[in-house]
Amino acid sequence: MSETKPQKPGPAPGDRAAIGITFGNSNSSIAVTVDDKAEVVANEDGDRQIPTILSYIDGEEYYGQQAKAFLVRNPKNTIAYFRDFLGKDFKSIDPTHNHASVHPQDVDGTVAFTVKDKAGEDDEPSTLPVSEVSTRYIRRLVTAASEYLGKKVTSAVITVPTNFTDKQKAALVAAANAADLEVLQLISEPVAAVLAYDARPEAEIKDKIVVVAELGGTRSDVAVVASRGGLYTILATAHDYEFAGAALDKILIDHFAKEFMKRHPGADPRENARSLAKLKLESEATKKALSIGNNASFSIESLSEGIDFASTINRLRYETIARNVLEGFNRLVESVVKKAGLDVLDVDEVILSGGTSHTPRIATNLGSIFPSSTTILAPATILTAINPSELLARGAALQASLIQEYEAEDIDQSIHAAVTTVPHITNAIGVVSVSESGDEVFVPVVLPDTAVPARRTVYVAAPKAGGDVLVKIAEGNTHIKVTKPEPKQAAKPNGNSKAAKVEDADDSDADESDFSEDEEDEEEKREKVWNIGATLAEAAIRGVKKGGKVEVTINVGADLGVTITTREVGAKGGVRGVL
Repeated sequence: MSETKPQKPGPAPGDRAAIGITFGNSNSSIAVTVDDKAEVVANEDGDRQIPTILSYIDGEEYYGQQAKAFLVRNPKNTIAYFRDFLGKDFKSIDPTHNHASVHPQDVDGTVAFTVKDKAGEDDEPSTLPVSEVSTRYIRRLVTAASEYLGKKVTSAVITVPTNFTDKQKAALVAAANAADLEVLQLISEPVAAVLAYDARPEAEIKDKIVVVAELGGTRSDVAVVASRGGLYTILATAHDYEFAGAALDKILIDHFAKEFMKRHPGADPRENARSLAKLKLESEATKKALSIGNNASFSIESLSEGIDFASTINRLRYETIARNVLEGFNRLVESVVKKAGLDVLDVDEVILSGGTSHTPRIATNLGSIFPSSTTILAPATILTAINPSELLARGAALQASLIQEYEAEDIDQSIHAAVTTVPHITNAIGVVSVSESGDEVFVPVVLPDTAVPARRTVYVAAPKAGGDVLVKIAEGNTHIKVTKPEPKQAAKPNGNSKAAKVEDADDSDADESDFSEDEEDEEEKREKVWNIGATLAEAAIRGVKKGGKVEVTINVGADLGVTITTREVGAKGGVRGVL
């Protein structure tokens, strides 16, 4: 349970109408419990997965699929991918996914969006903080649920990622309260997923280790959950912003853009914002079609320069060109199991959650790294699997039904094991060293999301001739560095004929393979690079002997207090500091 309490009093227990809400960065869902059974309900447009998007035209507010369609026709008044900005300072956000919608702005250090949300040409645009945008969107979800139930929804249990900070949780509760919604609990997404499966009538409650892979549109979150006597404990988590649904969309965007350019040389639809938005929407639809069928059509009217484009792709080709991304999901899951100090043989179940989990190859690939005794709970592997897109909302609705009859004070005071998370650090803590070129290099010692208490040691080499050593301890985080390929040079007409023949032969072989050399050469290089954040401490060790080393130990306590100890290996004394 979140330690953040609702900021306004809610209704009496007997007057509550409680639902479960998954407030996602890409899509959201609402669920209700009827006769002890959780059901995800559709909004007025018939959508159960409701895009987390708001759009304004002539003073009218649109949300969900209607708003998503306006990413092409009305991007300057369409707000998307804003959930993760809640409770964050502007300098700490990543606006990568907002290139096709309203861009976030810095307003007194917080995140805001400027849109024209009123009718009339003379009306000035409004600058809306992300909290207000969230309130407006949550209010639409509550209205849809109220219309389904036939009575006003008053309360909700809302799912949140495991790396949501207390500040983000407080911002979410405040946004919900402003929408006249009482937040009963904030429940961790992996716990909601496990709860949805364990609440089924045929489920057998037993001690087990469960890996929950929540694969969304813009991020992937994986957790290892230990279920002991029906109580859940999160052992390890990981959060990745590279391997997600958007990465699969980009694979298809690039594939069809290159095909379009082959037919119409010189016209790259990715260089035009409107054309790129059309490519993204159609690529996402194609990806979903390939999740349920072996072939999919791709068609866009007036893609670029008034030219219509139509093509097809089969699942095998899609899985081939997306191989690197699909394998990335495997590595992400394996890394969390390792972080929890476990082996794949220790895992009893793997639950796939989130819209990207519909991709059959992901479940198949995970089945290959876990033993046959591990159950992979996904539509591609088990017919009775719960829809991954609805899993979290169902778990939240079940939790809401369990606690809605309790007094608010009792809910606040109860710390149920089903909704507790092992405390962990958000940013990495490491040593900053200087490379031969004079650049500062961050060497992580305690990695992000490490559960506390934790103790790690690293050794820093002294200068070859010995002397004083300055140790700098800092926070760090990663970002994705994208290196664009350089344009190819045209082949010289007077080149060696034998070399030309060999080159032609290579091209012929490449055409017969799944990947052509041209396609590989045109791939942009993406790599994770460490950013150096705030400096935590500096310590000087004087007179280190020739060829010596300095031992740096970082100890993070359960209260997130940091103790740093530095000393020369083999020498007496040292430097110790507490943060």
